[in-house]
Amino acid sequence: MFPRPVLREIVMNGNEGGGMTITDVVTTAQALVAGGKGILAADETPPTLTRRFDALRIESTPDSRRTYREMFFTTPGVAEFISGVILQDETIRQRSSKGTALADLLAVQGILPGIKVDNGAKSLANSPGESITEGLDGLRERLKEYHEIGARFAKWRAVIAVSETLPSPACVDVNAHALARYAMLCQEQGVVPIVEPEVLMDGAHSMERCEEVTANVLHAVFNALFDQKVSLEGMLLKPNMVISGIKCERQASVKEVALATVRCLSRHVPAAVPGIVFLSGGQNHLVATEHLSAINQLDAPKPWKLSFSYGRALQDEALKAWQGKNENLKAGQQAFYHRAKCDRAAALGKYTGAMEGGAVAA
Repeated sequence: MFPRPVLREIVMNGNEGGGMTITDVVTTAQALVAGGKGILAADETPPTLTRRFDALRIESTPDSRRTYREMFFTTPGVAEFISGVILQDETIRQRSSKGTALADLLAVQGILPGIKVDNGAKSLANSPGESITEGLDGLRERLKEYHEIGARFAKWRAVIAVSETLPSPACVDVNAHALARYAMLCQEQGVVPIVEPEVLMDGAHSMERCEEVTANVLHAVFNALFDQKVSLEGMLLKPNMVISGIKCERQASVKEVALATVRCLSRHVPAAVPGIVFLSGGQNHLVATEHLSAINQLDAPKPWKLSFSYGRALQDEALKAWQGKNENLKAGQQAFYHRAKCDRAAALGKYTGAMEGGAVAA
């Protein structure tokens, strides 16, 4: 496990002099998945977070969104479970209620700041129902600025829809190419790329169809990464788990998901990749935790660290406890601490349902 002083040094490294080398990038990638820790994806755009606030009748303003983020970032003891936080452009430029840059607030605890750098999924021309993630134009300059602000890793998400006929080969190819271009530019700027090809769980497809599509997508992504000369040792993969579509009549069991997910990854993800941090993809917090633990408990070769990079699965309980009220901040932090603790246990293959008794922050 990387101790907190080492993690703080990773954040500071490169702020002066010639910047970070590929060796530094490899060290950072390893640190993000060390000791069973995982990543909090707090990179929702203001419109997305506003929709979540609206559902609970919470007013969405820059200050309320900052307070919400700060609730997570200042949770006592959470650095034991969380290695990094993915921020969004608004958040990485904000300061805490006490005037500290939010990125620095994380860094002093030994939590690495990261940044979402894509511009979102847009409709793919001549491919109804499919998307291409945009944002490569000007990415080199944005990465340089984000690194100066404090970001040490980045995220780019590609969205792959599934049906009997989708995805098309063209959709897979253009998204794989964009992911590889992004990853190459990240490493050039001393930033660890998190490569996120998400095969969506929306739809009525079976687990078997999900595995087929996920395999094809991973194959294309790693071919593109090879073509772009991306160092696999200096990146992380953020894939979906192999699960049934949300509308599928037969939902795969936890054990079936674990077996299919590890089988698919073993066939298509090189061992040189230091870590795989799963997205929750719409699974609720309990299911996402159960699946991750089952995957790690599986008696099968797993050459990579298998951890989490969850958004709503880490945040939903805390958001409901907070309700936008200052007097509920501690309750929100307790909920977040508990879920982060459970997810770290899952990343170590040690989670059990008995842990849901409600552990709280000290």
